[in-house]
Amino acid sequence: MPRLATFFLILVLLPASTVAQPQIEHLLDAQSEPDGVVFEILEEDEDALTWALPLIRQLAERLRTRFPELPITVVSHGSEQFALLAAAIEGPLAEIHDEARDLAASQIELHVCGAHAGWYGYGADDFPDHIDVAASAPALINDYRALGYEIVRLRQPDS
Repeated sequence: MPRLATFFLILVLLPASTVAQPQIEHLLDAQSEPDGVVFEILEEDEDALTWALPLIRQLAERLRTRFPELPITVVSHGSEQFALLAAAIEGPLAEIHDEARDLAASQIELHVCGAHAGWYGYGADDFPDHIDVAASAPALINDYRALGYEIVRLRQPDS
């Protein structure tokens, strides 16, 4: 990656990383490995995954450096989840799909909310195979919480 592009990426991610940074630092400083980590995304901006997925990749790398076998998952249940529709694999959202495939290849599960998708006429078949369509994202998050996973809510940085 050229230096200017790397610098720009750092500038874009820096404000977003400050939102989750205290929680991540707490997890990294812990004496024992957490049972798992869920990155929760709930934004009204379909473009939110352009900052959220690279940030998740960066934070997951830090967590897995400390805890190599740490289970990590992503739950997207706002309008941003529609950037993951299979129909958007090519075109302006292709980079988001590349990031999602890279996360899946790194054993980071990606889930979207089937109930939310259904409100807009989409079902599981409208998403690529590497995206799990959960019946209800809030219920899935509660299931992960019951399993002892730490929930890290990512929020769009203030502009």
